[in-house]
Amino acid sequence: MAYHTPVLLKEVVNQLQPHRGGLYVDCTAGGGGHAREILRACGPDGQLIGLDWDEEAVAASRERLGEFGARVQLVRANYVELERVLMSLGVTAVDGVLFDLGVSSRQFDEAARGFSFQREGPLDMRMSRHPRESRGEFGATARDVLRSASLEELAKIFRVYGEEKRARAIAHKIVEEREHTPIETTTQLAKLVERVLGHRYGAIHPATRVFQALRIAVNDELGNLKRGLESATQLLKSGGRIAVISFHSLEDRIVKQFFVEKSTGCICPPDLPACGCGRKEVLRIVTKKPVTADETEVRANPRARSAKLRVAEKV
Repeated sequence: MAYHTPVLLKEVVNQLQPHRGGLYVDCTAGGGGHAREILRACGPDGQLIGLDWDEEAVAASRERLGEFGARVQLVRANYVELERVLMSLGVTAVDGVLFDLGVSSRQFDEAARGFSFQREGPLDMRMSRHPRESRGEFGATARDVLRSASLEELAKIFRVYGEEKRARAIAHKIVEEREHTPIETTTQLAKLVERVLGHRYGAIHPATRVFQALRIAVNDELGNLKRGLESATQLLKSGGRIAVISFHSLEDRIVKQFFVEKSTGCICPPDLPACGCGRKEVLRIVTKKPVTADETEVRANPRARSAKLRVAEKV
């Protein structure tokens, strides 16, 4: 089963500006699509370190990037472990970092992963199924969350992570249902949400936001993103760039706010004789507005429609 076509591929390479002999990190290697183009652009002696939480993605990247030999190193790890991974490889600074957030088409298409409400499968939703991974607040899987979280906790998950307006009604139905029938499968949950919201619910399937919210909660995606951005910024060389592709407003808002915060210097009143706040500009925002796919790419790859690319440079 193939991985998705990488979105905004030319834009990523143009913005990241890989150069000969540079060292780059792809924090979400996936199937290796972006990594391959970065390696080509920084050849013949540039290097890339690829991370992915999903062991199947690491295997796919290793096969796709085999032609680059020792120029690429792949590690099964979450990007919150970026500093640890680089230190273990003897790396203290890099020329560029890429984050391509979200779930791959391959993960959606594999019913056993439980990401898709369109395919019958267990309510798993873990990005990594490694047995040694720590469990979240309500358990390791989406099924654990639905079984363990209270009505208030479920409503908060759907409202905050899914931006679902009828979060409490859905949470109430789940709590009511689980008293006599365990919610075990993707289609079971999708039908339950559909009963609450109705078959027609705007332009998207009624269960879309609930599934997004559970996936984010299970994998702590937003918390991981904040920590990953911080680590990447610290490890960038001066003039190095960090590029982030996001696919929904929650991710994009975090990236935008992080870049704004890190690009803001002294905020003391101008009449003070010396800075008292201690703030220093760390990043310079390169993309004042997010880069998006053109019509040609969207027609060829519908997944690109919601993609937003933001880039900043280390001062």
